[in-house]
Amino acid sequence: MTDLTLYIGNRNYSSWSLRGWLAVRASGLAAEEEVIPLDVPTTREAIMRVSPSGLVPVIHHGDVTVWDSLAIIEYLAELCPDAGFWPADAGPRSLARAVSQEMHAGFRALREQLPMNIRGRYPEVQPDADAQADINRVTAIWRDCLNRRGDGTGDFLFGGFSAADMMYAPVVSRFVTYDVELDATSAAYRDAVWEHEMMREWRKAAENEPWVIDRCEF
Repeated sequence: MTDLTLYIGNRNYSSWSLRGWLAVRASGLAAEEEVIPLDVPTTREAIMRVSPSGLVPVIHHGDVTVWDSLAIIEYLAELCPDAGFWPADAGPRSLARAVSQEMHAGFRALREQLPMNIRGRYPEVQPDADAQADINRVTAIWRDCLNRRGDGTGDFLFGGFSAADMMYAPVVSRFVTYDVELDATSAAYRDAVWEHEMMREWRKAAENEPWVIDRCEF
């Protein structure tokens, strides 16, 4: 199968869409992309036409439909085993999956108080204690993964850019948008992800989008 279509929300605001898009790009597969504008009267109907969950991202690959960012990552990792989505060794691979799932399931305060906004810069927005606890946990995960690499190869959580980095990429964007204070190790990782070629491509497209979601602006 080569007929792959990725449906995403606004690049500027949709953190889950960023994860799915990174996965598709990292797979190396040719794909068509369709942006469904969020928070407009036609959003729900447009998404329901392509996604059984009513959410984006979702991919259509031949007669296969996969929704949810982590499921998309796993599907493409199986389809493209040489793309390097997960570490080759069992120990690091299990850690990568654990921290990816933790990102997938948690950090509600961080998500709600610091919504993704690629174009925005809001250093005056300060996280409360719950959001700060989420930030502290995220940076602890980053430091732990980076310190465990041993030989220090690569700039990312498990060396090369992997599924775990895809899962944390929207958090990186939040830390930039809200100028979140970070330790030196976490700041270096933030910068490495932010300047990755795929992130630069996403950022450029986000900056050129016409849509504005007022609840994500400060």
